Amino acid sequence: MKKPLIEFRKVTKKFGDQYVLNKIDLKISEGLITTIIGKSGVGKSVLLKHMIGLLKQDGGDILFRGRKLSALNQTQKKAFQKKISYMFQGTALLDSLTVFENIALPFIEDRQLSKVEIKKKVTDKIEQLELVDMEQKYPSQLSGGMKKRVAMARALVTEPELVLFDEPTTGLDPIRKKSALTMIADYRRRFKFTGVIVSHAIPEIFSISQQVAMLEHGKILFEGPPTDFYKTNISVIQEFIDAGKYKTGKPEDS
Repeated sequence: MKKPLIEFRKVTKKFGDQYVLNKIDLKISEGLITTIIGKSGVGKSVLLKHMIGLLKQDGGDILFRGRKLSALNQTQKKAFQKKISYMFQGTALLDSLTVFENIALPFIEDRQLSKVEIKKKVTDKIEQLELVDMEQKYPSQLSGGMKKRVAMARALVTEPELVLFDEPTTGLDPIRKKSALTMIADYRRRFKFTGVIVSHAIPEIFSISQQVAMLEHGKILFEGPPTDFYKTNISVIQEFIDAGKYKTGKPEDS
């Protein structure tokens, strides 16, 4: 069996006396999109931040391709972090920078490539994501959907193996929400990255997800394909379904 790209083994994280992650086990399959769901405030974003190394667990192990992240030296950690991109909620584009400069930001901060190399990589991504006439515009001049595309270009410009999305459809109307999800699915197929999404866009998000993990009270309550989510007899999930938060079948009309 193929090893997972990212694996959590009995990972624990506390803030004060409260367990946000309580000895959780989770496997992120390579090449697929895994969506993390759960109520607000249960620690979904905390989970993402552990994957990228922004937070350090209090106990347990996090593995990348079977190797413990805690065993990596500084050079290896830096190499690992270059394999990951993070698409922030609300895009986090810098208003003072042009589209080109926003996309180039990871390279500028890394200081490893020449200006010529940076221009080549950024120009290639601009062409691939159909942003050719936008490179000298500023974020304030772009629509919400276009900002998402620029944020995606910045996330993909380093050719990451893993892309983390924190609520990528927040603030979008139903039409633009569907467009954003389609964009993620399309780019995942084209650029061959593994995706992990924290989302409340239920059930729409299931249309692009191959795996779902539900976080509840610091535990992974469910892990599996979306089709199995609706079949489970776990009472908390049934309550969500019965309450209309997670509906089977077609997306909600609103």
